[in-house]
Amino acid sequence: MVDSVAAVSKPSTSSVTATGNGHKNDWRKYVALKASTEYDSDIGVFVNRVSARVFDGLAKFKASFERGPKGEVSAPLFGFSSKYLSVLYDSEDKNAEVTVCKNWRNLGVKYVRDVKAEQGVLTLTASAFSDKYNAELRLDVPRTDGMPRGSVTFPFGEVKVFRETGEDEEGEEFSMMQTSGFLAGPALGGRLVADYKHENVNLRYTYKDDEMTLIPSISYPIPYNNNLSLSPAIQFKRQFDESNKLSYLYNFSSTDWSAVYKHKPNEAFKLKLGYDSNVRLFWGSTWIGKEDAGAKEAPRKCRLQVMVQVPQDDVKSSAILFRIKKRWDL
Repeated sequence: MVDSVAAVSKPSTSSVTATGNGHKNDWRKYVALKASTEYDSDIGVFVNRVSARVFDGLAKFKASFERGPKGEVSAPLFGFSSKYLSVLYDSEDKNAEVTVCKNWRNLGVKYVRDVKAEQGVLTLTASAFSDKYNAELRLDVPRTDGMPRGSVTFPFGEVKVFRETGEDEEGEEFSMMQTSGFLAGPALGGRLVADYKHENVNLRYTYKDDEMTLIPSISYPIPYNNNLSLSPAIQFKRQFDESNKLSYLYNFSSTDWSAVYKHKPNEAFKLKLGYDSNVRLFWGSTWIGKEDAGAKEAPRKCRLQVMVQVPQDDVKSSAILFRIKKRWDL
């Protein structure tokens, strides 16, 4: 009995060694460095980023800059971020953006300040019933002539009030408040969505099973004008197997159509081939690494996209474009 108790009480040599080595080698817990470079052949610019996460994520420092075709350096940015405070400094513009935020269980407050413009935006968020209902209110601080903006999200829809800026037909700038939103719910074994934005209503029905997706839709202006025709369209998707999928879209009012074939044997590789009649363009694109993700999960932390564009009316002006991003964890 004494021997068994002693065996339990005495720490093993292997555990002590592992713990000791863990403290010696786990330096990334205190300082974790990351560097990446990204190149887009379409604009011929390298985007370089460096970041350092310190004290197990307590704070993060980052810097980025662009290098042009002639080696010129531009757009240098420097930043610091923590749980409650972040600062982004633009050395070219001699300006800084300061963000202060605090989140509670069902309430959040964030203030973003443009130091040079001496203007900021205060955002208040609230949620209820396990985040099924959410509300957001945005205010200019100091207050300007603009009205508060906000949104309300609920299980079957969303309503937004926002400010839209632009230029009218005479080239004069304008700023006006707009409303958008959508309602959605089950219907006929599928899902029906009514979307309103920019004085236009879009009704869309989606039916989906394991092999096929059918999406008929129709758009019309509000208020409705008999001189403006409706814009019906239909989208069809066919899933042949886990790796191959075909999508087709046809617009009845403009007779424009597009088709895309996708081959995705695994998460690290994707191939797309398509045609768009609106711009009369054949195209093909392949990704090594996830299409909408960074390089962290890509093979060897390197994400590559190669795209071929072939204009139907001018094959000689075909182009090959590529984007590549490489990441190093130091």
